[in-house]
Amino acid sequence: MTGAGWIRDQSVRIGTWLGEREPVVLLSAFLVIAGILSFIEIADSVREGETTHFDAWAVRSLRKPDDPAVPIGPRWLHEMGRDATALGGIGWLVSFTLVVAGYLWLAGKSHMATLLMVSSTSGTALAFGLKSLFDRPRPDVVPHLAHVSSSSFPSAHSMMSAIVYTTLGVLVASVVARRRLKAYILSLSLLLTVVVGLSRIYLGVHYPTDVLAGWMAGLVWALLCWLIARWLQRLGTVERAE
Repeated sequence: MTGAGWIRDQSVRIGTWLGEREPVVLLSAFLVIAGILSFIEIADSVREGETTHFDAWAVRSLRKPDDPAVPIGPRWLHEMGRDATALGGIGWLVSFTLVVAGYLWLAGKSHMATLLMVSSTSGTALAFGLKSLFDRPRPDVVPHLAHVSSSSFPSAHSMMSAIVYTTLGVLVASVVARRRLKAYILSLSLLLTVVVGLSRIYLGVHYPTDVLAGWMAGLVWALLCWLIARWLQRLGTVERAE
């Protein structure tokens, strides 16, 4: 087949894929645009100092009025907060990614495993790039209950969790045929993302706007990865659902 013929063939395939998936593609594209605009809006508000009062109030409201070093809630909730935030750490995210990639590889879906690794790695690099770009100081209204050494905006734990867990969820769901199983995988990935983000606020190491921005950026990345995966599946480059 000539070069021009191959290009025409691929164009037809892409057009067919868009036609078959038009509602889902349009919804995903809308969410990507909405996520990008939301991130820009939050970042602009943070730069202008419009969220300072709310952020400080939200973080302070999660501590005892007479002792800002002690978070509200029972002792077991304090421990759960520390456990939950560990789920967004580099070590756990890398381990979880390798476990899922290994499963996909053993299941005969090596191309999807490779796409998963590339998506997670590049997304994590993006998270740290954005963090260094904005360089927002950490909350100083309460003592930190977790060790931190980098800037605050966006929350790397929240963004990496959204990138890794949601990307894992949408990519794994794309190779699973049963809808109930798809819904379970996606719900679990979103739950982990939310729990990690909330734990960062509870421990006093991030403002709510840091976490929201991280969630928005992570969601956008995960949706882009899903769209790429669906397109590659249509082209036959990546394995389909069974």
